[in-house]
Amino acid sequence: MYDALLAETVTVTGHGGDRIEAYSARPMSPGPFGGVVVIHHMPGYDDPTKEITRRFAAEGFAAVCPNLYSREAPGASPDDAAAAARARGGVPDERFLGDAAGTAAYLRGLPSANGKVGVIGYCSGGRQAFLALASLDVQAGVDCYGAFVAGRPPEGFPLQVEPIVHLAKDLHGPLLGLFGAEDSYPSPEHVAELEAELKAQGKPYEFHTYENAGHAFFAVNRPSYRNEAAVDGWSKVLAFFREHL
Repeated sequence: MYDALLAETVTVTGHGGDRIEAYSARPMSPGPFGGVVVIHHMPGYDDPTKEITRRFAAEGFAAVCPNLYSREAPGASPDDAAAAARARGGVPDERFLGDAAGTAAYLRGLPSANGKVGVIGYCSGGRQAFLALASLDVQAGVDCYGAFVAGRPPEGFPLQVEPIVHLAKDLHGPLLGLFGAEDSYPSPEHVAELEAELKAQGKPYEFHTYENAGHAFFAVNRPSYRNEAAVDGWSKVLAFFREHL
């Protein structure tokens, strides 16, 4: 079997017709493949997120991660761009949705596409994945410890957004949620609030909470990384996308 990947920086058309940088990875074979929009965490469009994008390609998906901070600090390092975005309270929801929609359209335009697209996000990106699943033409979503789907940021928190749990009624496809029992944002209480709303709305979902894990347990380059939770989480993400994409 031919086994090769193409990973490269590309440009996609985002909100307002803006051309933004993105990182693309896909198998170099005919397909057809499902597409995955990878939404980076609050620290930004960094090397670990690009590694995640390549992992999806290695597993048989076409994946693209848009740089949601392209406008804040063009050409800057991920750290500087993330700092600029934090100073503004994060990415506005409307702008994010335009960028995610453009990324999904890019994936569907690939010759190897099967027409189905999912979204996955980490940290602030988990909230954005939920928002995308409620607002865009995508078939499945994964929320990895997304803060403030339920609950509000505390005063002085760098991400200033509104809770969006009320959008559960609008979800276009199934939701997979992966959380840490020791996380504060989202806390187990926030996760329970979201789960109760999904049940009330009759939406398909699958939640898993890992003991001895807090926020960012997928982040291999940070002390928060938890191997057992991350390995099991990856297996659940891949099984979920293979079923729905």
